[in-house]
Parts: sequence; C-alpha cells; structure tokens
Amino acid sequence: MQVTETLNSGLKREIKVTVPAGDMEARLMARLTDARSKVRINGFRPGKVPVQHLRKVYGKSFMAEVVNEILNDSRSIITERGEKAAMQPEIVMTEDEQEAERILAGGVDFEFKLSYEVIPPIELKDFADIKVSRPVYDVPESEIDEQVKRVAESTRSYETKEGKAAEGDRVTIDYVGKIDGEAFAGGSGNDQLLVLGSKEFIPGFEEQLVGLKAGDEKQITVTFPKDYQAAHLAGKEATFDVTVKEVSAPGPLEINDETAKALGLESLERLREIVKGQLESQYGSMTRQKVKRQLLDQLDADYQFEAPSKLVEAEFNNIWAQVNRDLQAAGRTFADEDTTEEEARAEYQRLAERRVRLGLVLAEIGEKAGVTVTDEELQRALFEQVRRFPASQQQEVFEFYRSNPESLHALRAPIFEEKVVDHLLGQISVTDKKVSKEELMAEDEEVETKPAKKASEKKAADKKSEKAESGQEPKKKAAPKRKAASKEGE
Repeated sequence: MQVTETLNSGLKREIKVTVPAGDMEARLMARLTDARSKVRINGFRPGKVPVQHLRKVYGKSFMAEVVNEILNDSRSIITERGEKAAMQPEIVMTEDEQEAERILAGGVDFEFKLSYEVIPPIELKDFADIKVSRPVYDVPESEIDEQVKRVAESTRSYETKEGKAAEGDRVTIDYVGKIDGEAFAGGSGNDQLLVLGSKEFIPGFEEQLVGLKAGDEKQITVTFPKDYQAAHLAGKEATFDVTVKEVSAPGPLEINDETAKALGLESLERLREIVKGQLESQYGSMTRQKVKRQLLDQLDADYQFEAPSKLVEAEFNNIWAQVNRDLQAAGRTFADEDTTEEEARAEYQRLAERRVRLGLVLAEIGEKAGVTVTDEELQRALFEQVRRFPASQQQEVFEFYRSNPESLHALRAPIFEEKVVDHLLGQISVTDKKVSKEELMAEDEEVETKPAKKASEKKAADKKSEKAESGQEPKKKAAPKRKAASKEGE
C-alpha cells in the first residue's frame, strides 16, 4: 500500500492511497482459499472446488469485500501517519464504471483519496494556576421545616363546605383560557383541584376565585409574566372562563410520624432526612454548575487554537436547528428576540467554536489522565435514558441505542466529561465560599452572549453540560398552571 500526501494546509489533509493490483490479488486469493473448504457447489466434492472456478463464481463479490475492508480500515492509515482525524474521513474513489469493473476483476491498482481534518496537538498547561470559588449554601433547619410542610400538604384532608371559597380552601374547577377570544392550546382543564394561595397558577388567577361558591361561573382576566416559559404567551393578556364545581375546607395539618407513614415512610425523622438530602442535592447541583462554569471559562481562555471546521460546522448545525425549531414552536422570529438572523448566526458560531475547543481540551486531559467510562456507567446511563420514554416504547429505544454506536457515544460523552471535571477539581485550587440562597441562585453573567433572550433560545444554549439544569425552582409552565403542563423550554 502506497500513501502519498496531496494536501497539507492548516488542519486540512488529503492523501492518495494506492493498493497495487498484486496486493489486491493476494487478498482475493486468501478469501477464495478460505472459502474453498466451506462452499458447496453441485458437481464438486467438499473442499475439491477448483480455485479458478470459485473465482469465476464469487470473484467480483469477494473483491468487493476486499475493497470495503480496505475502506473501512482507512482510519488506521491516518493513525499510522501519527494523526487523529477530527471526523470520519471523506473517501473519494473512481466513479468510472469500466475502471471499477477492472478493479473488481483484479486487473488494476485500487486507488482512492482520503480528505480529513486533523485534531490539532494540544499541549496541556499546569492546572495549578486555575483558581475557582465554590459557593456553598448551608440549608437551614427552617427551610427543611418549610419543605417538609409542603410535602405533608399532600396528606391534608379536605371536607366539602357550603358558602364562599376563602384563602386556603381547595376548589374544583373547569376552565377554558382564551387570547383575543380564541382558546389556546394547553389553556383548558376539567376537574382541576386548586388550593387557593398555593401559587400553583399564574399570578392573579387564584386571587380572583376567592369569594366564589360551588356552581358559580366567572370570567377572570390575567396577564402572563413577561418571562413566561411559553414565549408565544409571555406578556399577553388572557381570559379564563371558570366554573367552580366544589369548594372544600382544609382539615388540620399534622406533621408527625403518622404523616410520614401516610407518605410511605417509617417516621418523621426519615422524612426530614430525605427532604434535607433532596435540598442539599439540589443546591449542590447549582454549586457544581457554577464551579464548572468558572473552570471551563478559564480553560477556554488558556487554550485558544484553531478548531476543526467540520466539527464546528456540525456543532453549529445542531444548535441552529434547535434554535429554529424552538422559535417556530413559539411562533416568534429573530426580530421578536431583539436580534437579526445574521447576528444570531455569528453568536452561535462563536458558541459552537467554544464548545468544540473545550471538548477537545477535556478529551486530551481525560486521555492523559487515563479517565475512562465503564460499561456499568454506560449501561446505567442507557437505562436512565430509556426510562424517559413510555413503557410501550422502551424496548424499541433500548434496541436503537444498542444497535447504533454513535448514539451510545452521545450517552458516553457527558459521563466522560463529568469525570474529567472531577479529575480537574482535584488538580486546581478550589476555595469554598459561604453564600446565601439568593447568591447561589443568582444567574451568572453569560460568557456565551445569546442573541435571543427568551426561553426558546435558551434551550439550545443549554444542550451542553456547562449549561445543564442547575436545579433552580420550577419554571412557570403553559397556562395557567405552573407545575403541571408541557415541558417546553426546559
């Protein structure tokens, strides 16, 4: 096999590979010889079929297998050159049918070209110079008490009452939401239970139900918050035709061991332990994301190099497709987001370049540190992914991932990245800083300036782990409830 470099410009490479006809012939004969003892052809005893007869029958198909084997092994050619291809190389071979026939007949050399980009060499720097501040929020007992109370609310009993609904009462309602007189998707509900004062619905909704009694009908008017999750509803005025079907008064709320048992736990102490653990996990996730953002920002500043254009293009296309899907779903345009398509493209191009560079840096760090993803970790991630689908689809999804290595790689990548981050946190300077809840939950200044400010755009920027969910309080859902509707924009 002869390898000749025909292009070496920046990260771009092109090589011409020539496999002499003699080598092709040798590979073909090896296959024919191996097949001789296995094939069964009428008129010949097993193992006695002449090789030339086998060649006449199977020669072209076997040579096609030889060609495919060489092409499939093309990455090894790049590896032998001491290079790492950023993506699967583009293969260019003859399109001339007569020449292809001669190759399959074993009469001429087999030639093809490989075009690819190399991953640039990355010289790792001393991580000791990286310093991050880890915000730590100690969950007070009062917050645990409040959360236990909220959890215990589900055990509170309600008794139907006569008369008007008051704050704290539970009402059963039907409602139909309208904008400009037209009902909108997700804005209707039947037999909906709502505790007045729970702030489950958008601001202004529950307050207008106080004083109504069973059988009353009322049209209420509310305005969706400007930062409402469903961008096509944000800031808009809506009316809701509400029918009150029942009013119930709350019974006493007792928080004790019996309450915990009603929730399936053995004791109040165990309930408090679980609630405390959930809160600490929630705030711990926010802490990690802030630390990780600081780490990635400093790595981004330390490692400025040309990223392979094909990787950047693929990353940009993924982001851009998501941005446009979200805008379309929200019924908005770039103008609605105070930007233009050109400005948005430029910003997301920079975001794609940042992600690719950081991905390559983390991969190099992980490789040098011997970071690996175990089969057990990948299997656990696969099961978690499968469980997100309805039970009727889970087997199909499982088989899809098992039969698609690229999809499995997409599950492996974030696990690998988090393990590399863990490794780095053990190498850099980390200083704990006690903060308030408000400080922990405050939004960081975006290093990735997003041209669109609404939730429709935020979704795309959150795809990578550095933009992962931070565990903040639930966002307002599609109308009018805040805790039980679509997951759009999460």
